[in-house]
Amino acid sequence: MALYFISYDLRNKRNYKELYEEFESFNAVQVLESTWCFNRDNTSAVKLRDYFKNFIDDDDALLLNESASWATLNTNGTPRDL
Repeated sequence: MALYFISYDLRNKRNYKELYEEFESFNAVQVLESTWCFNRDNTSAVKLRDYFKNFIDDDDALLLNESASWATLNTNGTPRDL
């Protein structure tokens, strides 16, 4: 199982509801205000980016990262919370 981090920048409309509902369905943990982490099998950062772009507007931004190593300081949560 791979650990993924997703960061986003919702620019104009800032409709978080649909995106947050998807994070919830992934059992994601909020690490920072606009960064979440989750575990997933049989996928890639590119596939996840393409999936999550369905829940944001065309002018918004996403960053997906698969990570084997991480460290945090003063965050809302950590991958240990998964």
